[in-house]
Amino acid sequence: MSEFILFFIIVMISVGFAPIRRNLLTRPLFNKMRKSLPSMSQTEREALEAGDTWWDAELFTGKPDWQKLQDLPAASLSQTEQDFIEGPVEELCAMLDDWDITYKRRDLPPEVWDFIKQNKFCGIIIPKQYGGLEFGDYAHSQIVMKISSRSASAAVTVMVPNSLGPAKLLLAYGSEQQKNHYLPRLAVGTEIPAFALTGPQAGSDAGAMPDTGILCHAEFAGKEQLGIRLNWEKRYITLGPVATVLGLAFKLYDPEHLLGDQEELGITVALIPTGTAGVSIGKRHFPLDSAFQNGPNWGKDVFIPIDWIIGGADQVGQGWKMLMECLSTGRAISLPALSVGAAKFVCRNSGAYARVRTQFNLPIGAFEGIEEVLARMAGTTYLMDAAREVTCAALDEGHKPSVISAIIKYQLTEGMRRVINDGMDIQGGSGICLGPSNYIGRLYQTIPVGITVEGANILTRTMMIFGQGAVRCHPFIQSEMAALNEVDKHKALKDFDAVLIKHIGFFMTNFGRGFWFGLSNARFSATPGDENTRRYYQQLARMSTSFALTADFALLTLGGSLKRKERISGRFADVLSHLYLCSCALKHFADQGSQTDDLALLNWACQYSLYHAQQSLLAVFSLLPMRTSALLIRTVLFPLGKPFAPPQDALVGQLAQQLLNDSPVRDRLTAGIYINDNPKDATGRIEIAFKAVLLAAPVEAKLHAAVKQGQLEKGYSESIFKSALDKNIITQAEVDILTAADEARSEAIRVDYFDAEELTGGVSKN
Repeated sequence: MSEFILFFIIVMISVGFAPIRRNLLTRPLFNKMRKSLPSMSQTEREALEAGDTWWDAELFTGKPDWQKLQDLPAASLSQTEQDFIEGPVEELCAMLDDWDITYKRRDLPPEVWDFIKQNKFCGIIIPKQYGGLEFGDYAHSQIVMKISSRSASAAVTVMVPNSLGPAKLLLAYGSEQQKNHYLPRLAVGTEIPAFALTGPQAGSDAGAMPDTGILCHAEFAGKEQLGIRLNWEKRYITLGPVATVLGLAFKLYDPEHLLGDQEELGITVALIPTGTAGVSIGKRHFPLDSAFQNGPNWGKDVFIPIDWIIGGADQVGQGWKMLMECLSTGRAISLPALSVGAAKFVCRNSGAYARVRTQFNLPIGAFEGIEEVLARMAGTTYLMDAAREVTCAALDEGHKPSVISAIIKYQLTEGMRRVINDGMDIQGGSGICLGPSNYIGRLYQTIPVGITVEGANILTRTMMIFGQGAVRCHPFIQSEMAALNEVDKHKALKDFDAVLIKHIGFFMTNFGRGFWFGLSNARFSATPGDENTRRYYQQLARMSTSFALTADFALLTLGGSLKRKERISGRFADVLSHLYLCSCALKHFADQGSQTDDLALLNWACQYSLYHAQQSLLAVFSLLPMRTSALLIRTVLFPLGKPFAPPQDALVGQLAQQLLNDSPVRDRLTAGIYINDNPKDATGRIEIAFKAVLLAAPVEAKLHAAVKQGQLEKGYSESIFKSALDKNIITQAEVDILTAADEARSEAIRVDYFDAEELTGGVSKN
């Protein structure tokens, strides 16, 4: 505490007098920070510089510019994109039988592969001039989301060529010759791409990649050429077993100095036809019973011409930068879309199941324990979809927010995990007995796939979101780091001092604002919104200030060692993530016309986000050094205690009813997924039964009233229906409604069974 007070006094005395400030404050701080500044590898530097910032940077200021959020146009589809989703995407979904794909074929049927290729599903992002569809990022997201609500394996097959794959890299960095050759073939599926990055010895740690390329001259295609001799081993490569062209990341070396004086040229990316001599495509991995193609590959003394590098010789050593730039947008689209598709699917179908399935003569959704789970599912799905739509809108406006892409990859795949787990709890035995009638079991099996790929969630949370965000999004950290790395010490000190004075003013402003917000609960903060939303905007402003001030305190006290304090950075990541999710919920609510019926969803989403942001921030204080000083900061920000609580219990029943009844709210919440009423399809039977049971509800109310009056015995059977008819309690038409509902319910809740031979042979009973 004494150290902090001394530092505070020095700052106050010296801040207005440049010579005093530079001697008493700037120089000692400069020397200390320069010594403690952690070393940064080239891959780390390129990852930090990838993409850009957007709303994440506003949250780091402590005083978000709400106009930037409001000015963002709502995500929308062109007529061509809408027609494609209502046409080929709908048709593809109708063709998909996930049980057949997963347990009979272990692959998509040939006719599905052909349909995907013929309708250019692999060319969603490829411009029309190369034969692609040239759809926007929101359309890309909507397509993946809809397919994922039918078959995760089909969704992965479609999303990989359009996400982190050769097409995206070619569009950004490829030569005209490469674009003209590959993009038309990729668009129509003549070429099937895969991207090979992960290997047995190096996954997230790209710097440890052992795969090598040596520049040399060799004979190729009948003539001596400058090229690369490659050796590699990769695994977990999606579409690898069926790929015709491989995007390969490797470390390039030039021992003979054929390109210049430098010997280690860095990570480089090349496109290699899989039929090239020395390339081996291995057998398939089997990722948790999923049928999408995934497997290892390797190369032994594979020679390729230098112009097979994406972008040619000019892009030598630029591979990691290329990958990080593309990942900054691709990671924000595919897995979030798949996750939201799964969440919407579970909300609609498990919510309907809770209305159809009865226990103790009541729908199981009428029990408070089930209501609580349904409410959590609905609120989480609303929050997830808000983040997906708002982020896609930002991408379509040209933003490439790498920190936000990490936030929604992590938060939405984790949200998917929670929603599917909740759905499994509701489904009970019907969820654990696999078979054609089980529509949730295969989703449950594949949860870890989304959690693991495109940046494992543990590392994304503890290392990327705040670790990258603190540098990229903070108003001054990048400039201070640049000054600390300046070779000319005089210039470095001058530059550092100029930034430092601004940083001090920033810190003190947030200190004062944070204390005022703590006392007033930000009630007088100027924010947008109406009587339903203004308080949430104000509370967001308060938490943004609290986050910015605490992050600055952590950076000041821990310096470069914060990089290794993953429990702290993980909690900071949670704060930033929940502030972003809450912002998206408010924006999404406004974009959908501020529907009064959606207020319960908005209230749950905002209360949930603000509460978890608060709890994560409070957890940071217990982990910071200088505990007394940390307690002072906490007291400044929370002088009257904790302002936020979990979502109100009053919302539970409201949200549960939105899943238990057929309403515009339910339709908006689950919009964009595949919905059918085919009695031969498991989800079709649920949809039929749901509507039949709701239609029968008023008739059932008559029966319950008659039982209470002693006119009928308890029960729900044909004999009871006949007795009620004979006593003129209900009409014949109402008997037919009850009978139809009973039959539909029986069909909807049925589970599958197999002979022993069927299980061992992998063939299900029709």
